[in-house]
Amino acid sequence: MSVFKYSFLVALLFFFLTAVAITIDGFNDQLKISDVAIVFGNKVNPDGSVSPRLAARLNKAVELYNSGIIPNLIVSGGIGKEGIDEAIAMRKYLVDRKIPSTSILVDSQGNTTADTAKNSAAMMRQHGFKSALLVSQYFHISRARLAFKQCGISTLSNAHPRFFEWRDIYSLAREVVGFYSYTLKNDQCRKP
Repeated sequence: MSVFKYSFLVALLFFFLTAVAITIDGFNDQLKISDVAIVFGNKVNPDGSVSPRLAARLNKAVELYNSGIIPNLIVSGGIGKEGIDEAIAMRKYLVDRKIPSTSILVDSQGNTTADTAKNSAAMMRQHGFKSALLVSQYFHISRARLAFKQCGISTLSNAHPRFFEWRDIYSLAREVVGFYSYTLKNDQCRKP
């Protein structure tokens, strides 16, 4: 076997094992009473309604709030190609489901996972929050947790919605690359 083929097979195996580890980690919800839940943004439709994937995340947050696990939420997202502020749409969705607006903090600058971690960590410090429960798709949990730890938030738990789309396969592959990218940078929260 040539060195190239051997290296390729080792890289492929490493990629596969990382994907399996990310999947197991993401499916292993750790529901702990926390000061705040961080809900990561996703697509908002041109009419301002949230996509099914984002609705699933928000419904999970409503479930956690109503069960008393979290008393506060941070919704974080950017302005997508549709021109809609994801975080504002997320807030509206939650308020429409009887979550008090006073319990929701809005981060409209959460364009990336690193931005969400940096901005949410600052909001947490400002409000005296020490623990966070991360709400996102299962494949995103490992990288999200890593980003928050890099921003000094280490008391973390997580939950994922029961939602699957075929694009999750692509998203999982992308997360393997993203996870190692965040691991190597290790400076997500440095100030400019």
